[in-house]
Amino acid sequence: MARTKPVNLSPQEIAFVEGLVIHKDADLLAVNKPAGLSSQGGRIDVNTLDELLAAFAKPSGSRPRLIHRLDRDTSGVLLAARSQPAAAYLGKAMMARRFRKIYWAVVGGGAPSPTEGVIAAALRREDIGRESRVLVASEDHPEAKASQTRYRTLSATSNVALLEMEPRTGRMHQIRVHLAHLGRPILGDARYGGALMADGVPVSRLMLHARSLAFPHPQGGAATSIEAPPPADFMDLVARLGLEAP
Repeated sequence: MARTKPVNLSPQEIAFVEGLVIHKDADLLAVNKPAGLSSQGGRIDVNTLDELLAAFAKPSGSRPRLIHRLDRDTSGVLLAARSQPAAAYLGKAMMARRFRKIYWAVVGGGAPSPTEGVIAAALRREDIGRESRVLVASEDHPEAKASQTRYRTLSATSNVALLEMEPRTGRMHQIRVHLAHLGRPILGDARYGGALMADGVPVSRLMLHARSLAFPHPQGGAATSIEAPPPADFMDLVARLGLEAP
């Protein structure tokens, strides 16, 4: 893999990122990213997850390379390649849509109707200064990109629901925008209309978690599946709202 800019990590940072690891082999490294940690390119003066991966750098200085990203406030499984051949293989597999990503989202509005289905709404990106926002677009819009997300209700009350989401395309903010379009914005997602309070319970952040990832392994064989347990604040909110996680 290409050499990267040296990163000096403190012992505390090394221990922190080592504690995030949920899978490691000769080709791969998977972590359960906490909410609030940027995957790459953060604007605040702290190391991103990409930089923290220097804790696993080879003597040559090359460190594992992230194969995909999560929004800063989304928690869950993130995959990195530990070699250039593995990175190339996984990149091609992702482009061929051979990855299956499952997310959990806590939404407002109760269970959608029908309780499971596919959201097919084209999306386009709009940049305003340094900020980016994604909008539902008509299919004939010159910047529209076809987008699909499968959803399934796992648990619901009259006001909130826990949904399982499977994006079939990989657009920026896809799940967040599709759920807002469905009339079920994710709790804590102020950018796309999510409430910051539900049934009298405060919501501190975006309640979206990357629950699992299935993909072909660079060494072949059966598909590899990695699960990331939801963080404590996510599960606490689920319980306080009277929802049940599988």
